[in-house]
Amino acid sequence: NGYDAVVKLLLAKDGVDPDLKDSQYGRTPLSRAAENGHEAIVKLLLETGKVEVNAKEKYGQTPLSWAARNGHEAIVKLLLEIGKVEVDARSKFGWTPLWWAA
Repeated sequence: NGYDAVVKLLLAKDGVDPDLKDSQYGRTPLSRAAENGHEAIVKLLLETGKVEVNAKEKYGQTPLSWAARNGHEAIVKLLLEIGKVEVDARSKFGWTPLWWAA
């Protein structure tokens, strides 16, 4: 939901898994933050070094796919800068981040 300060507090606690997937769609906090344009939270999650930047959810979409799909340019740049992002990751339907952005 974009609560940067709350995310920061939670990430500081021992045992918190910043890459935990939800049980319904297999989405991670990074995917949600990327989808919703929460740049500060994307940065916080990436800084942990404990998130899978190419994590795919139920339909095969990645954090980059979500950011591109919703036009969040700053987040797309952040994800590309880390250098580990699969730029041509395909969803179950064959859709790539470029396809979503176009």
